[in-house]
Amino acid sequence: MLKEFKEFAVKGNVVDMAVGIIIGAAFGTIVQSLVKDVIMPPIGLLLGGVDFSNLFLTLKEGTPPGPYETLAAAQEAGAVTMNLGVFLNTVISFLIVALAVFFVVKAINRLKREQEAEVTEAPAPEAAPEPTPEQKLLAEIRDLLKSRPVA
Repeated sequence: MLKEFKEFAVKGNVVDMAVGIIIGAAFGTIVQSLVKDVIMPPIGLLLGGVDFSNLFLTLKEGTPPGPYETLAAAQEAGAVTMNLGVFLNTVISFLIVALAVFFVVKAINRLKREQEAEVTEAPAPEAAPEPTPEQKLLAEIRDLLKSRPVA
């Protein structure tokens, strides 16, 4: 059983999957930063200076009671909040990751189709090799025998 596990663990698919998970996690942090630090500030500015990371609804006041300037202040006071801005950032992050994965899968599928097309194309038939001198002589004898009248 240990031998089977070793074979499984060192197969290319498992190693490829592990690399994919690690790269995916790193890519996720890049996308989070892209959404939080690059995309959302201009959108918030266009919408009148709204900071989406601090867009929340207070469901229950904390101590001291609100209004709270930031989500961190509300959480520090123990208020129960519905964090709409954090959710919006997460949805945008997901959409960006999904779009990136879509383009990667689309490119891989295109490459696979091209590779399959190359494999399925029938190779051009090879030209028949030139007959040897013996074959030429035998063909001449055959032709001569065919041209003789049958008695």
